[in-house]
Amino acid sequence: MKEQAARENKASSRMSYGACDIYGGGAFVVISTFYTVFLTKALGMPPALAGIIPLVGKVWDAVTDPIMGNIADRTVSKFGAKRFWILVGSFISALTFIVMWIPFRAGGNTTAQFIFYMLMYMLFSTGFTIVMVPYNGLLPDMVDDYTVRAKYSSARMIFSALGAIIAGLIPTLMIKDNTKPGQYLTVALIFSVIFLVTILITFFGTWENHKPAKKVSMGETFTQSFTVFRSRSFRLFIAIFIFGQCAADFITGLAVYYVDDVLNAYGGGNFTILMGVLLVAQLIGMVVFGPIMAKTSKKFPIIVGTPVRMLATLAMLFFSYEGAPFYVILALSFVIGLAMAGTSTTIYAILADLADVDELITTVNRPGTCSGMATFARKISAGLSSALIGVLLTMVGYDETLAVQGLRQAASTQKGIAYVYVFAQIVLLALTLLFTVKFPVTKKEFDIVRKETARRRGEDDSQITEEEIKVCEAVTGIEYGKLWNEKNAASLR
Repeated sequence: MKEQAARENKASSRMSYGACDIYGGGAFVVISTFYTVFLTKALGMPPALAGIIPLVGKVWDAVTDPIMGNIADRTVSKFGAKRFWILVGSFISALTFIVMWIPFRAGGNTTAQFIFYMLMYMLFSTGFTIVMVPYNGLLPDMVDDYTVRAKYSSARMIFSALGAIIAGLIPTLMIKDNTKPGQYLTVALIFSVIFLVTILITFFGTWENHKPAKKVSMGETFTQSFTVFRSRSFRLFIAIFIFGQCAADFITGLAVYYVDDVLNAYGGGNFTILMGVLLVAQLIGMVVFGPIMAKTSKKFPIIVGTPVRMLATLAMLFFSYEGAPFYVILALSFVIGLAMAGTSTTIYAILADLADVDELITTVNRPGTCSGMATFARKISAGLSSALIGVLLTMVGYDETLAVQGLRQAASTQKGIAYVYVFAQIVLLALTLLFTVKFPVTKKEFDIVRKETARRRGEDDSQITEEEIKVCEAVTGIEYGKLWNEKNAASLR
């Protein structure tokens, strides 16, 4: 036990664990910032079609994510089930990230081009699943303590922010002309190497406390995966995850259009500076919010940061015109970046505790299944964001022909982009805040859940109190007498 505690408390262990999220955080920043731009401005694809591609990929994820969660929970390996798949996925993810950015014009056949990039996105998404589903389920099998988990989650978020900074700045420095498809492929090659190395650092620097593999047939996989939604805490978490990440994706997904088409300030390094300010602010915010979260609650950063971010976002509307003072845009972006860190810090810290709540309901320890559905939710949020951005750009009159030629959009379209950039975020942030306030798990509730689980296993002979019964019911959303039933993992009824 002393050796385990010493290993858990090493800074190097936390850093090794967090390294993989350079991929988890960085890949989606590159994609949400530049993939629609790559398809519309460099290849001339209509924005509505370009936005649909990630969403179609999420239909595929509805198949692959539950299966991967099942596989991760039932794998037996000397490396540990989760770490084994992280190792396998490291090489697959590096390759599948590249294939998305291969220039393919299809001789002007828009349908063929759409199908090609849809299939390439599906390949990437499969590679992402193989790494991130086991990774999201790794921490519960490494560390048991609520506070120590929070420290590991904070380290992970710092690396996620570093990944976002790298992913936000390298492309802006290298893509000098966003109508040249070859520049995007060069960036993809660089990132494939970065992602491979950082995923391998996590594999070599982490461990798993081996637990019995739960054998579930593939035929039962989908039903059992969706039974995690029995948990009230998990349902609220998914709402926080989807709306919170959609709000973040709207910033990165529309940033190029906002700076290029609304402010007419893409050149001269302005876009690089803006992304740098936004991402560095997120890193600072994660460093600040980590200790605060450990001393308060894991949902506190969202409750504090989201209202501030909503006000800063609304203020952007008054400076959304060509020739607006760019230093004001940068100052507001810095505030937004700080507040965004609160959402990211909270989301992944909460995820590590949901398998414990699920176990109280089902008797089964299945962090892989919980992380599989959480990873699916993250991809759904990215897909919905991309599709919605494409549809909204079409609705405000975005002309891909003008974009390919490097020409400005109509004045009405510029104004429409500004409105979408501001008000879509505000709506998503309001929903994120609402579900966070409702989320029922803090350290107090978590400790009660763990204590009750120990009672059910016969490891604690204390008597449960009326207050503890109410907490268990509030956290799970299930009557106390119906908890700790393996049938809860096998059926949605």
